[in-house]
Amino acid sequence: MKIHGIVPPMVTPFAQDESVDEALLRAEIEYLISTAGVHGIAVGGSTGEGHALTTDELRQVVATACEVAAGRAPVIAGIIVDSTRQAIEKARALADLEIAALQVTPVHYLFRPSDEMMFDHFARLAQHAAQPVMIYNVVPWTYCSPALLDRMMREIEGLIGVKQSAGDLKLLADLLMASADAGVIMSAVDALMYPSFALGAHGAIAAILTAAPELFVRLWNQVAAGDHISALDSHHKLLPIYNALEGDNMPANVKTALALQGRPAGLPRMPMPESSAEQRAAIEAALLNAGVMLPAAAFA
Repeated sequence: MKIHGIVPPMVTPFAQDESVDEALLRAEIEYLISTAGVHGIAVGGSTGEGHALTTDELRQVVATACEVAAGRAPVIAGIIVDSTRQAIEKARALADLEIAALQVTPVHYLFRPSDEMMFDHFARLAQHAAQPVMIYNVVPWTYCSPALLDRMMREIEGLIGVKQSAGDLKLLADLLMASADAGVIMSAVDALMYPSFALGAHGAIAAILTAAPELFVRLWNQVAAGDHISALDSHHKLLPIYNALEGDNMPANVKTALALQGRPAGLPRMPMPESSAEQRAAIEAALLNAGVMLPAAAFA
């Protein structure tokens, strides 16, 4: 299935004992597809605390997503690891599932491979993976330049695109100008989705989408229709939500935003803290301002 448009990276709901709450996961998948009308879903990424999932848990959430989606929307599976061997091991655990792509970060431990080793890392993974691979370009100290991304998309068979993250719209613009014909380029510049779409991004996979999926589907449609006055109005509603969610515990804050809208999302996995009282108040105010939460909808 085609990867494009609004693809929210889902949270992974955890119960009190830190097990995956599959019932909440299923309910959220159904909501995103059938109610919000998103164009795809991503699981096991940063917003889904994928770094904290075991291989068995990753398989559980991806298999659940594929089952509930049932071909109605493409499913992207996250892989966040520190070695080529680990990446291949997780990819093989998902090999039989109907996944549109694997979303894979460069290594995130505190060292930077050379560009050649980065190229070889993704080339070897793509060789062994049963599904296409997308680079999740997010780790500051192992950031891939637009030139390296362009080369990898053009030269590595099975590598189909990039999720461009880390808040730099200039790098996204450079990548789109040079490489829009080389692969799928999805924006993860959360605060600047409107200009991302206006610049020609093929879609977005970003935490903010999960917090307000209907508004982002609307924004996507507004830009596609050339209605930039309405799109700018949508941007002004969405930016305060991102500002409220931003923080070292953003996945927990996204879960708070969902719960405030009547979409219970479980707990974060330790040692990530839950939203503070100040964060919760800011999130609630931003959601109310955007019109995606009624005043009577209180966080339980």
